[in-house]
Amino acid sequence: MNPLTVEWIDKASADLATAGREMRARKDPNYDAVCFHAQQCVEKLLKAALTETERDFSRTHDLNHLLDLILPMQPLWEAFRSSFQELVAYAVEYRYPGESATKEMAQTALNAAKAFSKEFSGKYQK
Repeated sequence: MNPLTVEWIDKASADLATAGREMRARKDPNYDAVCFHAQQCVEKLLKAALTETERDFSRTHDLNHLLDLILPMQPLWEAFRSSFQELVAYAVEYRYPGESATKEMAQTALNAAKAFSKEFSGKYQK
């Protein structure tokens, strides 16, 4: 496996772990952070897949754009598009005043990241 792909996967795993820890926090959980790290996990896994397949991609947080780039190699990943659409806003908007995630939003985001991470792991092994 390409060493850069491994780095993307490691960063994605760290984001997923951070989201999970924050979701389990008993005192003052930061649901915005759960959503952000869930989005980042998916973004980095998509970039890992693109790196491994030697596909170029630009600096973007747009999961749908990244998904479009990898679909020729992983057409079944189209099934994740609707959950990715929900995650897109968490890359930027929820990190600033004006928007706040609820516990339910955070759980949905975390579940989406976990589901994609599981699917990704079935296709790409370190």
